[in-house]
Amino acid sequence: MAKTVRDAMTPNPSCISRSTSVVIAARMMEDEDVGSLPVVDNDDFLVGIVTDRDVALRVVAAGRDPASTQVGDILTENPISAYPDEPLDEALEHMAYRQVRRLPVVDSDRLIGMLAQADVVHEVKDKKAGQLVEEISQPSENPN
Repeated sequence: MAKTVRDAMTPNPSCISRSTSVVIAARMMEDEDVGSLPVVDNDDFLVGIVTDRDVALRVVAAGRDPASTQVGDILTENPISAYPDEPLDEALEHMAYRQVRRLPVVDSDRLIGMLAQADVVHEVKDKKAGQLVEEISQPSENPN
């Protein structure tokens, strides 16, 4: 049976709201050793994603104050996402095509998990996975 996103995703990931300060978001990423956090509204509907790269480029490099800058000011809205019953190889292909390392996993637009490239590599140990991970890791303009 083919592996699905549900098999590899991290369920119930930590998430933040648009009004969270960038300082708090960065501390959460450091504490949890993650490179991104999904951004949700009050009903856990996915509204965006914020990455460590967003913090570095859109706050630090731009000379903004991280304490007074809100996540909503720097997030990527409507990020590409995966679905729990989607075949894992399809999700990996989406990651490679978009050159992103992480995908929020949604069910009826509500956040239920996160899928990182490392999760896929652990779950799928074949040549195709290795090749696609290499494609994902190529330099890109995309901040996710």
